[in-house]
Amino acid sequence: MNAFVSGPESPSLPPTLVAALRQARAWGFLGDGPLDVHLAHAHGFADASESVDAGGIDPLSPPAVGESQAGTWLDLGSGGGIPGLVLANRWPHREAVLLDSSERRARFLAQTVENLGWADRVRVVTARAELAGRDPALRGAFSLVVARSFGPPPVTAECGAPFLRREGLLIVSEPPILPSAYGDDDARWPVDGLAALGLERHSLWRGKFGYRVLRQSRECPERFPRRVGVPAKRPLYRTAEVSSSD
Repeated sequence: MNAFVSGPESPSLPPTLVAALRQARAWGFLGDGPLDVHLAHAHGFADASESVDAGGIDPLSPPAVGESQAGTWLDLGSGGGIPGLVLANRWPHREAVLLDSSERRARFLAQTVENLGWADRVRVVTARAELAGRDPALRGAFSLVVARSFGPPPVTAECGAPFLRREGLLIVSEPPILPSAYGDDDARWPVDGLAALGLERHSLWRGKFGYRVLRQSRECPERFPRRVGVPAKRPLYRTAEVSSSD
C-alpha cells in the first residue's frame, strides 16, 4: 500500500473567502472545530491529489506538490465549502462543480462563488448525488472527485464513481489513525466491492489527516448509482461506521 506524508504549508486565502467560511461555520455548515483545522483539512485533499499527479509514492519522503493536472473536478456533498471553495481558490485554472442536496447550503455556495468572481469556472449544482450521477452532463465528466464527510465508504464509493472518467481519482477523507485502529482496507475499501463500481485502491495519503485515494480503472457500470436512498439502505458491502476527524 502506498502512503504519502504531508506537504508544505497551505497558501493564504482571500479575505472574502475566509469571511464566507467563518459564516458557514457559524451556520453549522462545517461542523465543530477551529476554522484553521478545517482549512488544513481542505488543503490536504489538494496535497494528496497533487502528490499523485507528481508521482509521489515514497512513504518516507515528502511528495512533490504543485499545480494539479488539468481537469474538471467535483466536490461531493460540498456543504459549507470545505474542501470545495478552498480547492477552487488553490486551482484557479480548473473548472469545478460543487454538489450539495441542500438548497440552503447551495445558495450559500453560489453566493460565495459569485462574490469571489468565480462563476465562469465554478458551478453549484443542487441535487442528490444518486440523481446527479445519472445526468449526462455530469456522468463520467470529472478527473477528480473529493468527499469530505459524505457518508460511509460504500455509499461514498457508489455515489462518487459515476462522476469519474476512466483513470479519474476519488479522494475520501479518512480518520488520521492507523488502519488497524478502525478496520483495515479490506473492511473499508474491499477489492471486490470497489471492482463492482470500476474502482480500485490507489494509495493512502496521511498527514495531519488521512485521505484514501481510489482510481476509476474502468467506466462505472450503468446500473450505478442506484435509486435515491438505496446506497445507504442497501450498501454494496458492510463496514463499521467510523467518524472522520473533521
